[in-house]
Amino acid sequence: RHFLSAQCYEEFIRHSPLDSCLLFHEGGHWRELVVRTTSRGHTMAIVTFHPQELGQKELATQKALLKEFFTCGPGTVCDLTSLYFQESTMTRCSHEQSPFQLLCGEPHIFEEVLGLKFRISPDAFFQINTGGAEVLYQAVRELSQAGGDTTFLDICCGTGEQWLCEPVSGALLSKVIGIEVTEKAVEDARWNAAFNGISNCEFHSGKAEAVLPQLLSSWEDGQPLVAVVNPSRAGLHYRVVRAIRNCTSIRRLLYISCKPEGEAMRNFVELCCPPDPGKKLSGEPFAPKLALPFDMFPHTVHCEMVLLFTR
Repeated sequence: RHFLSAQCYEEFIRHSPLDSCLLFHEGGHWRELVVRTTSRGHTMAIVTFHPQELGQKELATQKALLKEFFTCGPGTVCDLTSLYFQESTMTRCSHEQSPFQLLCGEPHIFEEVLGLKFRISPDAFFQINTGGAEVLYQAVRELSQAGGDTTFLDICCGTGEQWLCEPVSGALLSKVIGIEVTEKAVEDARWNAAFNGISNCEFHSGKAEAVLPQLLSSWEDGQPLVAVVNPSRAGLHYRVVRAIRNCTSIRRLLYISCKPEGEAMRNFVELCCPPDPGKKLSGEPFAPKLALPFDMFPHTVHCEMVLLFTR
């Protein structure tokens, strides 16, 4: 379905009077196509478009042509569940910066993981390998060693599938707290929790470096807390690392990274170095205990790494 959608989009661009956009300063309009599919047979296509100097009337014409192509023209073979359009003047734009415009179909696609149903918005993060994700989430549950009095802190929680998919579906956890910068993903997470009958959770929308320090500053010492982080390739903001490091209740930390040899390495050093008053790292250092690779990207050299830190 991915290749078919890409081929159809290529055909559409070839017949369009507007050029493709590779480098912003060289002009052009049609940029990338993102295709998201699920095991339930749903397909979401997201077209990004650089408006350059086009007015709203011209933009409306291009959106109408794109919609017609995928609903009445050759693109109907893709059988899209959702077709989104985003005007983007940057490499990446969030929904808040430039809204994802639904041209046709359903606003969400749905996926099933470990028997649970999840709603996915166009800009919400969700693991692309469903089978691999099930194995990954089960490993996270086992490594967390979370008991009935434990609060599960999920930083960069996306749509909430990481903790919802645990074998006990959160039922044996005292509480789940999720933090996510993408507002639409937080809306998805709240919907997912309610739909799957899980009520012992709360979600905070905002940047982790702003939300987490405030959240942990009032945390009662001695209340068990397990933290899981799954940041982008840029790694965690320093204020997030400092908040985790200085919270004495966090004894176990699971760090999930798709590029552990990159910027994440800076986080590992900050988590494990001796206390440093100059950097306001007063908490006891963590120590790496285990690293587990998961082949989430078959036929590539990349893997998802889960690292366990304890203290």
